[in-house]
Amino acid sequence: MARPIDELEGFIPSLRRYARSLTHDADQADDLVQETLLKAIGNIDRFDPETNLRAWLFTILLNTFKSQRRMAARRGVHVEWEDTADQSVQPPVQDLSMELKAFARAIEELPGHERETLMLVALEGFSYGEAAAVLGTEIGTVKSRVSRARAKLRDFDDADSEPSTPPPARPHSRPTSNAA
Repeated sequence: MARPIDELEGFIPSLRRYARSLTHDADQADDLVQETLLKAIGNIDRFDPETNLRAWLFTILLNTFKSQRRMAARRGVHVEWEDTADQSVQPPVQDLSMELKAFARAIEELPGHERETLMLVALEGFSYGEAAAVLGTEIGTVKSRVSRARAKLRDFDDADSEPSTPPPARPHSRPTSNAA
């Protein structure tokens, strides 16, 4: 059986994706993952091998992210994580379809707790139970957050696909009889 510390490297890509979804900045995401891994390595003796290593790592990452936000607020530094995206790391506009960019914006506009939960379940493939453990909440809460997030994204998609002006109404025609 592999030691948990030997398995950490395999989780880095998914940790980076989730960190990026939280911070919207590649450098901040990398820093967050690095701090997460340092904390995990420093506390590896506290990890119970009978539990889920991935959920444990994501819990550390999310708690570290929230802690950093609280510390920044206490220092009087107001950081809108959603507004800190480094434009230089964005793919060229011509490489992205307008729909994809609009959908990404819709995800960004979700409330933080709904976005965090949706990213764990939809992007990272966590079960509702695993996501609940990471977020420190109940499974029912995870299900309702994912459901609300998906509904908002469906509403966005429906609103986006509707034409800006409705087509003119067609007059209803009744069959006429040719009786003389």
